[in-house]
Amino acid sequence: MGGAVPGSPDVPGDAGGLDSRGSHGGLRERGDGEAHSLRLGRNALIAFQQYEGRKATGQLGRADFEAIMSASAPEARDAGYRHVEVDLDRQVLLIIDDDGGVKKVLPVSTGSNKHYREKGMSGLAYTPRGRFKIYAKIAGWRKSPLGLLYYPNYFSDGLAIHGNSSVPDTPASHGCIRVPNSAAIDLYKRMPIGTIVLIYDKQSFVSAKDWATQ
Repeated sequence: MGGAVPGSPDVPGDAGGLDSRGSHGGLRERGDGEAHSLRLGRNALIAFQQYEGRKATGQLGRADFEAIMSASAPEARDAGYRHVEVDLDRQVLLIIDDDGGVKKVLPVSTGSNKHYREKGMSGLAYTPRGRFKIYAKIAGWRKSPLGLLYYPNYFSDGLAIHGNSSVPDTPASHGCIRVPNSAAIDLYKRMPIGTIVLIYDKQSFVSAKDWATQ
């Protein structure tokens, strides 16, 4: 990958992800404060890189800049209603509006699919595939048996979409869906109780359009 584009350091993003104007639109927005803005911009760039299957460096090289300028807008897998999608292959979360358009894309880290034994607990670090609904939420920090969760949104048996200070570009969680802490509050506000969440990979996908019409 080429060097950094002159005059184009970590370009600010919108609440830590790509916005509705397409794959590169969110990379041009400003945050509040330089440090916060740079952090959001890095998240937005990582989301773009992961969505496009590029190496997730969080640094804007010339090749990435050119890819951003020519990229198409991200698309929902299941369009036509408001919901959230988690693409396990790309390690991204997509926020979908009422018309089926993608409003935002965030980088995530999901279950590592490895067996774990820690803090007196053991199990398989697995993020379930399928369709779910947000059934509980907690504003702020939540202490769980395996660690701290920031603004968790629960979707299945104690598993949550939540902020975390560590969101690598590969699956690394115990089963929850991690998003960057800087994006957690905005995401929390966008996902009220009852929000439909689709989690899928290349081998498994279930539509929830019938839920949306109920």
